[in-house]
Amino acid sequence: MRTLVLNAGYEPLSVVTSRRAAVLVMRGKASMLAEDGQPILSPSTLMPRPAVILLHQYVRVARRRPSAPSRRGILRRDGRQCAYCGKAAATVDHVIPKSRGGDSGWENLVACCGPCNVRKGDKTLEQLGWRLNITPQAPPHHMWLPQELDAPHEAWMPFLDHATA
Repeated sequence: MRTLVLNAGYEPLSVVTSRRAAVLVMRGKASMLAEDGQPILSPSTLMPRPAVILLHQYVRVARRRPSAPSRRGILRRDGRQCAYCGKAAATVDHVIPKSRGGDSGWENLVACCGPCNVRKGDKTLEQLGWRLNITPQAPPHHMWLPQELDAPHEAWMPFLDHATA
């Protein structure tokens, strides 16, 4: 089981194991806001398993865009869908091929399925008569929240409603 960690300002900070969350609660560094139905058993203690905890001290997080995109970041930004045909994507493609002067920035990389990647090769979209289904750009701020928040646990939902707005 994973536990949502909220910063002192109630914004999502990370997702940790329930064991790590229990240690933070027992040491007085966090408070439990929601619990899972299954308790944590130890030889001397029976403790509810935390689903959401709130840190007592505010943790300052540097919120800046990453300098270089990654394969994982591109696939996540594009929802793992091919920018050309819309099917499931597993690779990344340069819209303007590197051989034609294209760079490896957020605005030139898109998620792509294998067949489209092979067909495109080092050709431009104009040569193929293709168009992009998305406009590639640096991802918005909320994309840097923990990836587990893409499919959140049901107990986390009341704490995430205002965070993603």
